[in-house]
Amino acid sequence: MKQSQLFYKAKKDVPKGIEALSHKYLYRGDFIDQLGSGIYSFLPLGWKVHQKIADIIRDEMIKIGGQEVFLPALQPKQVWEITGRWGHMDPPLFTLNDIHKKEFALGSTHEEVMTKVVKDRVESYKDLPFSLFQIQTKFRNEIRSTGGLLRTREFMMKDLYSFHSDQKEFEAFYERAGKSYLKIFKRCGLKAKMVEASGAGFTKEFTHEFQALTPVGEDTVFYCENCDFARNKEIIDGLEKCPECGKKLISEKGIEIGNIFPLGTKYSESFDLKFKDKDGIEKPVIMASYGIGVGRLLAAIIEAHHDDNGIVWPEEVAPFKVHLIDLGGDGKLYDNLINRGVDVLLDDRDVSMGQKLAEADLIGIPYRLIVSDKNKGLIEIKERGKTKVELIKEKDLYEKLSI
Repeated sequence: MKQSQLFYKAKKDVPKGIEALSHKYLYRGDFIDQLGSGIYSFLPLGWKVHQKIADIIRDEMIKIGGQEVFLPALQPKQVWEITGRWGHMDPPLFTLNDIHKKEFALGSTHEEVMTKVVKDRVESYKDLPFSLFQIQTKFRNEIRSTGGLLRTREFMMKDLYSFHSDQKEFEAFYERAGKSYLKIFKRCGLKAKMVEASGAGFTKEFTHEFQALTPVGEDTVFYCENCDFARNKEIIDGLEKCPECGKKLISEKGIEIGNIFPLGTKYSESFDLKFKDKDGIEKPVIMASYGIGVGRLLAAIIEAHHDDNGIVWPEEVAPFKVHLIDLGGDGKLYDNLINRGVDVLLDDRDVSMGQKLAEADLIGIPYRLIVSDKNKGLIEIKERGKTKVELIKEKDLYEKLSI
């Protein structure tokens, strides 16, 4: 991609009200555009990152057997009344009437719709277990939307739902899903903790959140460095020592980047979703849900990977792998990289070198290359986030980039 053709305009300053660091860099780097409170458009740079994160999530969901679907965001009132959640959600649902004066909601979650879909397709224990997921738009009627992509009113979410015939089977999949989440966050460059939390209106049982530890987080996490114990502040109940190993608990701020909920039979009973076991006895299906907000995860990555000059994208989620500044070259390196399948942004703009370098740091692409007659056939390479600058031959460049 040539930068002169990229739909993008970097900015030096940010308006008042933009406080979260991720929001500042997303605004200045022109990754997103704000339409209203908690409502954002993703521009080409931002959407490339968003899609790469979504692809990682999709890949890991498929690895644990998830099958992808796509469910409606516009949901009739009747499905919410079946579970008694119409008028009782927190934050409240976005509701509207159609031309026939029938009431609908913009889906903030999809337990009801998913259960309705499954009800007509499960009869026997032989139909179980399975899991279905989607990456779909969600709408949350937040009273206060702050932090850029960290808290929005419209966002893309991966929500997976699993369906089981017995508790043991469910628990085994729940554990697999938790491990899958940790793989997702690791691929996105984050160290995440699986934290016990409250059900938040989805279930009466304790659930699990995945928290990226950072000083700007909205949550407080208490955890043990000696074992895997971790709990959200809401349910810590005054504990000072780890109940599993006795070591002193540590507290830090965290950003919630995912959650998993054991739903039990709450929704299957509401929708009369049953199966016949080996003895022909009807039983309610055991369910669970598993969510990741893609935009929120994107923002959390920036909160964890940045410096004073801009974003430092982990390679697997970066909008491009290489940022090439060609000063008087013949363009062959750009073509060679493209032919090798490398995602390259070529800064061919007629602007100062200072501006090129500053915007390269702001955008945060992992490798910056400079081709110049002064370098006598060598290529200058610098990894984003590091100070070391090297001059290398083209054949050595390909080895360094692992291409």
